[in-house]
Amino acid sequence: MSAEHATQFYIDGQWRRGSGPPRVAVIDPTSEGVIGHIAAGAPKDVDLAVAAARRAFETFSRTSVEERLSLLTRILQLVEARAEQFAQALVMEMGAAVSFARAAQVPLAAEHVRVQIDVLRSYPFLTRDGALATAKEPIGVCALITPWNWPLYQITAKVAPAIAAGCTVVLKPSELSPYSALLFAQLMHDADAPAGVFNLVNGTGEVVGAALAAHPDVDMISITGSTRAGVLVAQAAAPTVKRVVQELGGKSPNLFLDDADFAQGVAKGVLAGMRNVGQSCSAPTRMLVPADRLAEVESLAAQAAAGISVGDPRHGDTTMGPIANAAQFRRVQEMIAAGLDEGAKLICGGLGRPEGLEQGFFVRPTIFSEVTPQMRIAREEIFGPVLAIMPYRDEEEGIAIANDTIYGLGSHLQSQDPERARRVASRIRAGQVHINYPAWDGRAAFGGYKRSGNGREYGVHGLEEYLETKSILGY
Repeated sequence: MSAEHATQFYIDGQWRRGSGPPRVAVIDPTSEGVIGHIAAGAPKDVDLAVAAARRAFETFSRTSVEERLSLLTRILQLVEARAEQFAQALVMEMGAAVSFARAAQVPLAAEHVRVQIDVLRSYPFLTRDGALATAKEPIGVCALITPWNWPLYQITAKVAPAIAAGCTVVLKPSELSPYSALLFAQLMHDADAPAGVFNLVNGTGEVVGAALAAHPDVDMISITGSTRAGVLVAQAAAPTVKRVVQELGGKSPNLFLDDADFAQGVAKGVLAGMRNVGQSCSAPTRMLVPADRLAEVESLAAQAAAGISVGDPRHGDTTMGPIANAAQFRRVQEMIAAGLDEGAKLICGGLGRPEGLEQGFFVRPTIFSEVTPQMRIAREEIFGPVLAIMPYRDEEEGIAIANDTIYGLGSHLQSQDPERARRVASRIRAGQVHINYPAWDGRAAFGGYKRSGNGREYGVHGLEEYLETKSILGY
């Protein structure tokens, strides 16, 4: 990616300058210094991108499955070929540990494309039942708003199914971690995506996001972000009655039944909750354990946290880099202070940076115990490496605490009895339940109950969000 492209948008198959001079500084979370600037889009830029996508939709929506498979295959090959370039961008723009970027952020992004290739090969776009035919057709021009915490991963989770469906897109990535998105735009160009099929306009949610949500020529908007942002997008989209798919906040439980493997499971739970520096909407940040095992869990959790290596994300032995931006760093500090003020028992970590790290948005992996359901750290999404251990009396209370949240995105459940685990899983009000830390599966529908959003991503469920259903009678 050239320095020139960093201050341009990708519209209608070419890089072009925006309509105005405003720019947004990009901050390196490791040094806290400015490392560059990107163009900040205006409504005029959104209009150009949407118009390009609308023109392209007329022909791209009629392409064959084979043509779209060929494009997705080229995209996958280029993601894999440029994996290290993407990894380095993620380290620079959001402070991801390079080992984590290489092992998770980039490979899982590639997997979203691979899964859509598999889905597209066999998806029945037309089914018949006698004289009734049911057609699945691309919904149209799709606006995609992606977050700063999993930048490339969330781009491919939206772009790949949209392309598979035959839709055209306008992407607005987070202005806080924009470089991986700009690299992806160049990748789409190099993959010979037809002009207008993929467009990118950088900028803020208040300007670019709002313009996309309200735009009358946008047929669907998919946003991954905070619940607050999702509400604003839905409100702006309502007058044009476009489809709105939202993957929003979470406060996911990790419920340990009394027959769980505590020796292995607690450590895995700490690492799952603090993965990606805790900056995951589905992170299991509430660990629910039987009250009579609380002391044992506290010891196991503290040991696990002690093994986390916080430091320069460019070093291969670092397992936790900095928080991705200044605003989120302040938020994490505020919530740690709230836990202390409300009387939670501090097991490890606490306020301030880790010892020896005086610069950068680094935080101390923090674990609280004796957390009650009324405390802020039990109810609010923190989005940092802060774990709340919550005791419960019996299974019924454990389930009740797990469901005592306005969110319902992810959840974890630990038990050595498969039938018991399945029974309890059926009572958890969340879009995903992970039993005993299974492997990530890009085919599994991802999305939330309650205020965690509407709609689903990944696999066949993700593809179908980009399709309309048409009934043809007398076929």
